[in-house]
Formats: sequence, C-alpha cells, structure tokens
Amino acid sequence: MIRSNSGSGPFCGGMFWRGVVLVFGLAAATGCGREEETEPVLRFMTDSVGRQLEITREMAAEFEEEHGVRVEFRIGPESATERLSQYLRSFSARSSDLDVYQIDVIWPGILAQHLEDLSGAVEAEDFFTPMIENNVVDGRLVAVPFYADAGLLYYRTDLLEKYGFDGPPGTWDELTEMALAIQQGEREEGNSSFWGYVFQGAAYEGLTCNALEWQAAEGGGAIVSSAGEVEVNTDGARRAFARAAAWLGQISPRGVTTYQEEEARTVFQSGNAAFMRNWPYAYQLGEAEDSPIRGLFSVARLPDGEAKSVSTLGGWGLAVSSYSRHPELAREFVAFLSTRAAQRERAVRGGYFATRPDVYGDTELEEVLPWYDEMQEVFENAVARPSSVTGRRYNEVSGIYYQAVHRIISGQAEPEAELSDAQQRIERIVR
Repeated sequence: MIRSNSGSGPFCGGMFWRGVVLVFGLAAATGCGREEETEPVLRFMTDSVGRQLEITREMAAEFEEEHGVRVEFRIGPESATERLSQYLRSFSARSSDLDVYQIDVIWPGILAQHLEDLSGAVEAEDFFTPMIENNVVDGRLVAVPFYADAGLLYYRTDLLEKYGFDGPPGTWDELTEMALAIQQGEREEGNSSFWGYVFQGAAYEGLTCNALEWQAAEGGGAIVSSAGEVEVNTDGARRAFARAAAWLGQISPRGVTTYQEEEARTVFQSGNAAFMRNWPYAYQLGEAEDSPIRGLFSVARLPDGEAKSVSTLGGWGLAVSSYSRHPELAREFVAFLSTRAAQRERAVRGGYFATRPDVYGDTELEEVLPWYDEMQEVFENAVARPSSVTGRRYNEVSGIYYQAVHRIISGQAEPEAELSDAQQRIERIVR
C-alpha cells in the first residue's frame, strides 16, 4: 500500500504523484478499504493524451479554491478498450472511489445505468445538438460533451496545385477522379509507392466510422436510427460500399484493409498519398518540424455523397458516477469544465475542439489552428454512431457492421447479400 502525501488516506494498486494517481489495476479504481476523507475529495478518471492533463489540472486548481474541495486525477489505460473494461469492473463493484469519468462518445448506452442524470447541470442548447443527443439515454443526459472529434479529409495542397485542381474534392466521385490523376502523375515521375487515398480499412471500430460516413453521405441511414430501425441494407449503403471496394487497387493500396489511424497517417505524412481520411489529431503531427509534408497539406470537410457531407462524431464526455460520495460537487465540477471559458482555454492551449458553438469565431483560435472555425459546420452535421439506442450491445452491433463492410471492400462478398445478412443479425439484437 502506498499512502498519499496529501491526507486523502490510503489506496491500493496505484501511485499518487502531485495530485495524479496512476492506475495500475482494478484495486486503485474500486477502492480497497480507503480511510474516511477528512475533506471533500473528487476523483476524476481521465487520460494524459496531448496537453489534456496539464491544462485540466490547472483549471481544477481554480475549482478547488472556489469550492473548498480537492480534485485527484486518476489516469486510465491508453487503450479505450482496456479503459472501458476497467470502468465496467469499477461499476460492477459499485465502487465509490471515483466520482467523475471521462467517457468515449460510444459508451453512453453501455454505461448509462451507472451514471447520474446531468440534465440541469448544463444548458443543453449551449452544445452542438448531435453531441448532446449522443449522450441522452432513455431521456437522461448521462454525459456532458467535453471535447470533440470528427472525420476530416486531409489533402496535399502542393499536389492539387501541381495537377491543376483549384481546391479539395466536393464529392466522393470527384475525390476518386482527382486521386487517380495525381497518383498516375506521381508514379510516372518515379514514385511507385504513391497512392491517391488512404483511410481506416481494418476490421475494427475505425471502419465503422469510415463506413458510416460513406453510407450516411449517400442518404443510406445510420446503422440503427434513433427510433431503433436498422438501416444497413439500404440503397445508399450498397452504393457507398461498392464504390469503396472499387478504390482498392485503383486509388488505395489493397493493404488499406489492415490500416488503422496510424498506418494511414504514416503513409500520408511520408508523402505517399494525395488524400487521407483521419481525425484532427493528425494535423499537428503533420506540421511537426520533422514532417516531410510540413506546410504542404490542409484539411477540409469530407466530400458529399448524393445527400450531403457527413463526418462521424468522435470525442469524449464527462460523466458522474451513480456511486459517487459527492454527486452534487461532481456535477458542479463537470459544469465548470464545460463552460465557454474552459473550453476556449483548452482550444487555445491544447488544440482541443470545443463542443459549444459559442467558442468558434475567435481570432486567437484562428491563429493557433487556421481551420478551427471550419469544424463548426462539420460538428453541426456530424452523425453519431448508434451507441445510445443499442445500449450495452453496441459493440456487438458495430462488430457485425464493420466485419460486413470489411468483407465487401476486401472483395470477399457482394454488398447486397452481405448487408442483407448483417441487417438480419442486427435486427435480432435490437428487437
């Protein structure tokens, strides 16, 4: 057992350092005979990605002073899958050791039964509607949107100019044509490793995100609608996935069916792709001093299908445990981290995308991230994965969906038959 040096009492399985508890196992997340608190302590399970921990800890100091409470930060596993498993173990034990949890946008339905209703803690209209709706389960707001992600199109500005294109593609068909033209030109000049387009094509959650963007852009539905209707074997979905299958070997490497985010980024950042679909995090890495494409690329919203441009919603929310010893303080802490001032600070200092429209249109932000304001339109039109409506069975639904899409784009199955089977399997789950 390692004792805190700040009077919070003992805990097991972790290490306390300057207000941060590094969690090594279940014991640190569920408590283990912790001594009674001598002062109110809020324990916040979060991560240390980017400048996340540094910025939020500084904000917490102000909250501590105002409310006479101490905030401890627990750092969960980097893997979202491992972190979800840890959360579920903690909730299963009905642990009161953690008060506030940072949760992925696809977890509200899975965790809702263990989370407080935050309706009234914040004003829902202050946030992007798709983000709030994603966190409402059975009429309860189980998480407040903390920071946002959405799928984006990265493109090489120098190559578009070189081959006579005025700007990024407006439609997926235009992307196909532009990618092929640039790819052919670069290969004729000797770069046999060059490809037109890379994306996340492996059989995992990232393919669900890509495929949902293709399908929804064609007006093909959203896997499962908010009303519980399964929307998989649709005209738009069949059309979108047939087009994606045609990309392989044409403008995308056949190995793209093994790519996750970092594999796609590596190809693009090495200078071997004209276009890439990825999340906002890849921008700052591409602009690093040692990046071969520094100053040679930009980002745009994803292309239109027959219906519109659609990006899958990503990001994280803040939730309060139903087993918290200090639920009201925890609600106030969540509200404090969700104000316009707090989100603006996180955006300016860390590049985190705000979940509130009133943060956008800021000249200082435009200097930090020139395309920050463009994200407002992207977030307003983002589509959420059906995690709220499918609840604890979301992972099963997503698995059926991305496995079906993977077989289609890999050339192992035809869209209609494969999607018909996936539709029936998902219908049996959601009924």
